[in-house]
Amino acid sequence: MQWETVIGLEVHVQLATQSKIFSGASTNYGAEPNTQACAIDLAMPGMLPVLNEGAVRMAVKFGLAVNADIAHRSVFDRKNYFYADLPKGYQISQMYYPIVGRGEVSINLPDNSTRPVGIHHAHMEEDAGKSLHEDFHGQTGIDLNRAGTPLLEIVSEPDMRSAEQAAAYLRKIHSIVTYLGISDGDMSQGSMRCDCNVSVRPVGQEEFGTRTEIKNVNSFRFVEKAINTEAERQIELIEDGGTVEQETRLYDADRNETRSMRTKEFANDYRYFPDPDLLPVEIDDDYINDVRGELPELPDEKQARFTRDYGLSEADAAPLVQNQAQADYFETVAKASGDPRQAANWIMGELARLMNQNDITIDQCPVSAESLATLMGRIQDGTISTKIAKQVFEALWNGEGTTDEIIENQGLKQVSDSGEIESLVDQVLSENPEMVEDYLGEEVAKKQKKKFNALVGQVMKASQGKANPAQVNDILQSKLSKN
Repeated sequence: MQWETVIGLEVHVQLATQSKIFSGASTNYGAEPNTQACAIDLAMPGMLPVLNEGAVRMAVKFGLAVNADIAHRSVFDRKNYFYADLPKGYQISQMYYPIVGRGEVSINLPDNSTRPVGIHHAHMEEDAGKSLHEDFHGQTGIDLNRAGTPLLEIVSEPDMRSAEQAAAYLRKIHSIVTYLGISDGDMSQGSMRCDCNVSVRPVGQEEFGTRTEIKNVNSFRFVEKAINTEAERQIELIEDGGTVEQETRLYDADRNETRSMRTKEFANDYRYFPDPDLLPVEIDDDYINDVRGELPELPDEKQARFTRDYGLSEADAAPLVQNQAQADYFETVAKASGDPRQAANWIMGELARLMNQNDITIDQCPVSAESLATLMGRIQDGTISTKIAKQVFEALWNGEGTTDEIIENQGLKQVSDSGEIESLVDQVLSENPEMVEDYLGEEVAKKQKKKFNALVGQVMKASQGKANPAQVNDILQSKLSKN
């Protein structure tokens, strides 16, 4: 039997306000445990919440960015459950009347196609504290610094059909919230977390299967691995005659397996009811239009501009706009070098390779946009070849000096003297008579081209890669045509 995976994601985005959603306590990351939890966060008697307008503004900004309906009236509810890191015994959230309604994003897939993914809604809520297990043998420590931090929970429709699509959707949400400046999106620090709802069904079946929820997955790579692992588990379970239970599971990256945490709760288990301490949030069209005026150029708009203004294909532009810093880096290189396509090739080629190899982002890249543009300029003016440029780029990455210093100090300047290149060509032809004979005796154009390129390679090797490739081609072709 063929199976289809059905996936929906709940993405929790920590909003970049300076204070918490219902108190004036700081949201700065990295403080000593329990030093940024005030009386409101600790649920002391008589303490009343006061809504942070900045969180409302950020939620509306996100809704507008995904073309969602913005609720003129939204309501905060109490979600009741008891856990050590939840001082009040309930979480303030939005169940029935969220601030952001239905919207949609378009995701880019590896085959250069796009796919729409619906957003069911997005609601504001407060975060809980953090349980600490590592430093407490046989006990659990509680840090309440995070309690009350504003979150926007973005709930997708179950529109994704593969782990690859889910990861692409998560990247798109990350791109949007960071472009908007409403979150830093740092998944390693918990600024963005993801719950994956996964079910399987036979291909062609309309009815959804029973879903499980994989809680708190914290990287794009782990989202893919967790979903694939859980889908395989469910398929194997069903094919062996078992049934999938609706439950919450945890992904163990070390063992690449999901484990049951608890039976999945239903909404009525939380006994939701409107929070009596908070008035409904009412906003008008003027407020929404004011927020709309603050929207920056978003990833899809930037991608369209890059294809229009810089002559890039959509496939080339898509990865460049995944984050604002990378898009800015590209634009700086493209304008300074005057060659947008080569700028894109360098950024998505050598630069991306070294960033992935060193597990860093463009913000941490040791080669500035200006340095890369200068390097490209040295290729354009014939100072170095493209092959040598890669060597210079590695040296720039390692901090060995400026582009011109590296070229000068390492003697990498391209040989463009026709007399010197002609001498090298003559040397190669005299040392490789069999290769010359094979080339001259070949009648198949494709094979002849291959043998010509082999001779070019010998000349480049003799020059230690410094000979001007175009001149080598011209002189070698002229010499061979006389034979």
